Amino acid sequence: MITGQLKNKIDRLWLEFWQGGIANPLTVIEQITFLMFARLLDINETRDEKRQARTGKGFTPRFGGDQQHLRWSQFVHEGDPDRLLALVRDEVFKHFRGHTGDIRFGDYMKDARLVIEKPSLLVKAIQMINELPLESGDTKGDLYEYLLSKLTTAGINGQFRTPRHIIKLMVRMLDPKPEEKVADPACGTAGFLVNCMEHLLETYSSEDGVIREEIEGPDGKPAEAVTYTGDLLDQAQWSHIKTAMFHGFDFDNTMLRIAAMNLYMHGVEDPDIHYQDTLAQSFADRFPVKEKDAFDVVLANPPFKGALDEDTVNPPILRLVKTKKTELLFVAQILRMLKTGGRSATIVPQGVLFGSSKAHQALRALLVDDNQLEAVINLPSGVFKPYAGVATAILIFTKGGQTDHVWFYDVQDDGYSLDDKRDVLYRDEQGRPLSFAGDMPKVLAAWQQRDKAVAETDSNDRTAPSFWVSRAEIAANKYDLSINRYKEVAYDEEAYDPPREILARMKALEAEIMKDMNELGGML
Repeated sequence: MITGQLKNKIDRLWLEFWQGGIANPLTVIEQITFLMFARLLDINETRDEKRQARTGKGFTPRFGGDQQHLRWSQFVHEGDPDRLLALVRDEVFKHFRGHTGDIRFGDYMKDARLVIEKPSLLVKAIQMINELPLESGDTKGDLYEYLLSKLTTAGINGQFRTPRHIIKLMVRMLDPKPEEKVADPACGTAGFLVNCMEHLLETYSSEDGVIREEIEGPDGKPAEAVTYTGDLLDQAQWSHIKTAMFHGFDFDNTMLRIAAMNLYMHGVEDPDIHYQDTLAQSFADRFPVKEKDAFDVVLANPPFKGALDEDTVNPPILRLVKTKKTELLFVAQILRMLKTGGRSATIVPQGVLFGSSKAHQALRALLVDDNQLEAVINLPSGVFKPYAGVATAILIFTKGGQTDHVWFYDVQDDGYSLDDKRDVLYRDEQGRPLSFAGDMPKVLAAWQQRDKAVAETDSNDRTAPSFWVSRAEIAANKYDLSINRYKEVAYDEEAYDPPREILARMKALEAEIMKDMNELGGML
């Protein structure tokens, strides 16, 4: 867990950027990411050099013989701020743009630029990042998450950071397995993918969650102890998690850089993150094996706003739902990306649930009649404040088969105030804020304990927060999935006194008032 001291270091670093004239949070995070990447390259190079010295096992250097001055451990000691700025700007970043090892920065490092213009700011940034515990696997992920929590400005195309407690709920409801492939077609900062990694570590680790494996050296003796988390996983599963499990796509290079670094900081050594519009024909052309029937799990909060020109949309998506609305197109594309039996949790604006257009009805019919719509989780309208006040819902569905009943849950309290401040409402006994509270644990528990056998019985109480609705009833309502269509409200009967008694009390009260007024008049 990140300590208060580490938070203070990040806060000071953030303040230095702001005072140095770089106020855009996205730019600040991007520049910090670049510098963290520079240090991580050197850390990994040093690790491999030590391993080679002990075991004789070779590796591909990240820095050639004439590039040693580009290593963090070398330039961090540069005493001249002007020379340091010129070195980092003109040589280190050039090295970034040609680097293809460690993590897949090739697609989105090609236009990496240092925007820090003040030598003094670069010196302070390098000094502070040099003090961060990037060698610690337990800390660096939390550290980067805290950095991302400062991302408080919305981007274009309705792009904003999904609240972490909502992500946590969706991931735990789907419960990804170690051997599965997980994707996010609009990954942003990779919040869903990172939370999947955290979920795997929580689920498949014992109390200490550590395995230490001795690697045999050339002399037959143990040469190195490799430590990794997840002691209920074998090496093949762990290798899959670190190199082949997570896949993300976005058409914002800045987001891709941040997403790749976020995953890397959380232990994913080779995240498959690509610059790509997943609705475009180019997705099918460039990634034919990932565009259809490719993934076991898809988690997404795709862009809500905007309409696309049909000429730019991959034609098979339009054959599922003919529309220009991105929120409908993304759900259709997610269905295409899933394997048969694959499952998804996707956030949609509530207009998707009840929209009356042909496209809206066609998409809902597709989910209900040709696939298994498992659940509709209704979220409060303030969940995405201050970015947006739009009311949203989570759709959980499985590709293939047919729906028989849909499970609904009406979330009233997500653990935070529903105004622009989004203050934490719950704290533990020590006064520490609870990030997963309110209705969130209740939704997860109800989902895990749900019993479809009660769907056609009197136990299916539609005045309760969760209940079942049959496919036939949904189809009869033009596939309307809004919870208010099916939820019943129980009204408590109010008991009133007889009108004569109420009138008598009013007369007595009026007489008392007149008495007081007469006494006041006498005093005048």
